[in-house]
Amino acid sequence: MTQPRCSRRPVRARLRCHSDARARAYLTLKLVGECGTNLSAWPDAKHFTSWLCLSPSNKISSGKVLSSRTRRSGSRAAALLRLAAVAVGRTQTALGAFYRRLSARVGKAKAVTATARKIAVLFYNTLRHGMEYSDPGASNYEENYRRRVLTNLERRAKSFGYTLQPAPTSNVS
Repeated sequence: MTQPRCSRRPVRARLRCHSDARARAYLTLKLVGECGTNLSAWPDAKHFTSWLCLSPSNKISSGKVLSSRTRRSGSRAAALLRLAAVAVGRTQTALGAFYRRLSARVGKAKAVTATARKIAVLFYNTLRHGMEYSDPGASNYEENYRRRVLTNLERRAKSFGYTLQPAPTSNVS
């Protein structure tokens, strides 16, 4: 049996704190096997996600975006990230909440691609820069989303000359 050229132990230790959106260790190691441990070939996470065909390629003419779609990909790494995105959609994590909110709005296929891209960025930052990711949880994500929506509603109401007031709650015993 052939021995790997580098030790897998440091890679697994770095990815354990990241947990790659709670993906199984097998999936994470397969991803490392596809992309390698040295991600210096890509200057930043945007180039990495573009290589994986997880970011849109804009067709622009005269400064106008004519179409914006993600390219088709035969990349096994992209397939693994999409698989991780589907799996994370069933968890009570911030990424899971992101996936569920997006899938309700734009559909499952686009939500899978967007979540896979987020996981790819986290994976890149973990291996390239040693960033540790701690998941804040679905409830924290939902609270931040609710706060953003209320702030935007208040701003828009103010621009039309209105003020928002919370509806009185009736305590029925």
